[in-house]
Amino acid sequence: MNAPEKLPPLDTTQLGRFVDQAWAERIVPQLVDYIAVPAKSPMFDADWQAHGLIDKVVRDAAAWVEGRKLPGLKLEVIRLEGRTPIIFFEVAATKANSTGTVLMYGHLDKQPEFSGWRSDLGPWTPKLENGKLYGRGGADDGYAVYAAVSAIEALKAQGQAHPRIVGLIETCEESGSFDLPVYLDALKDRLGDVSLVVCLDSGAGNYDQLWLTTNLRGNITGSLKVEVLTEGIHSGEGSGVVPSSFRIMRMLLDRLEDAKTGHLLPEVFHCEVPAERRAQAEATARILGKALHSNYPWACGADGGLTLPTTADPVETLLNRTWRPTLSVTGVDGMPAMANAGNVLRPCTAFKLSLRLPPLVAGHEAAVQLRALLEDNAPYNAKVTFEPDGRVGQWGATGWNAPALAPWLEGAMDQASRNHYGAPLGFIGQGGTIPLMNLLQEGFPKAQMMVCGVLGPKSNAHGPNEFLHIAYATRLTAAVAEVIAAHP
Repeated sequence: MNAPEKLPPLDTTQLGRFVDQAWAERIVPQLVDYIAVPAKSPMFDADWQAHGLIDKVVRDAAAWVEGRKLPGLKLEVIRLEGRTPIIFFEVAATKANSTGTVLMYGHLDKQPEFSGWRSDLGPWTPKLENGKLYGRGGADDGYAVYAAVSAIEALKAQGQAHPRIVGLIETCEESGSFDLPVYLDALKDRLGDVSLVVCLDSGAGNYDQLWLTTNLRGNITGSLKVEVLTEGIHSGEGSGVVPSSFRIMRMLLDRLEDAKTGHLLPEVFHCEVPAERRAQAEATARILGKALHSNYPWACGADGGLTLPTTADPVETLLNRTWRPTLSVTGVDGMPAMANAGNVLRPCTAFKLSLRLPPLVAGHEAAVQLRALLEDNAPYNAKVTFEPDGRVGQWGATGWNAPALAPWLEGAMDQASRNHYGAPLGFIGQGGTIPLMNLLQEGFPKAQMMVCGVLGPKSNAHGPNEFLHIAYATRLTAAVAEVIAAHP
């Protein structure tokens, strides 16, 4: 029997040159067009189907991928009735005796505009400046499908063998991925035996090395409303008799949070930090140091906010934003703009809440308990309602803690980081939420997870002046290609 043909080793320098060219000539121009489309996630655009903007970015991405004419690649846009569409592509294995499948994930839906953009920037007006591409969605996470396909293309350009690869690009991630379980179930047989997930929707501690996301927090979002009157009344007439809906709101939030420290009071929203994650946080804190504070856009001075009542310990800072529950108020209704604020006792106050959950706390169960905590025994017998986002039985998103890292994957990522960044692999938890990861971990319990992304310091996903760091994203694409080539 003839021995199998021995392939030449991967030329990482050539790989880097190929990816550089792909980004400069093909990916950046495509992302410029993508950013200009306000393809807001269904939570922020109830008429998304009629507006057709999500369909447009899906069609554009699918056309781009098909236009690359990769040998062995088959693509399909799938639209289940009443669901947001997905892109599903498959590339046949070329590596001998390969049995596992690599699943590459990204999304094309976007967060809403938000305010505070620099005067020369805007969410839907892409701008290239100093190696950064500004605009909504480029970094979170529109680049993913283009980077994934270009990584595969870079391997094929060298004739490198690779395992079977599938791509899943969804369009409701920013709404909690409520359609994703339906698609995962429908595609179960076509996904195959997933042995490695490559998710390109995460962050980076700096722009100097490859960062592996080790854990993600869960999230509960919803609307808390306090009603005391059917209409507004003169504040001189009513105050002192009618309790302020805002005061009642404060009382409700005091059930949940210590206002002095931000500590979430109910123990049910907490979990123990695993020893391995604490050790990794200590190592990452030594790398990032004061940057963990100073990279935020503080309005209170240039000291990195260390005068605020939060910890100055970088290890505790990392754990606070990745392993501890936190409450944010992200929107308000019932309050007129100050220019229109008369002397009126307002009938109601409504807050949009975002409660980040530690990775090991179940999202739906926590949402049920949060609702009871806020609604039961309302102060002054006010009308209090908390409506969690999502569908009945699917409230909240559960976080994720990565499985033990296989030696081959850790070695491949570290080598790829050294080859393309000149620095070793870093490990970091993320405070954000990617519902897909927990779903995939349950569906493919033996799969390894390479979760990484381009959301480094000041990239500001979801906020004003969001940007994509092009050089970092380029090197990440090359690193992903190298890891896929090393898949055993």
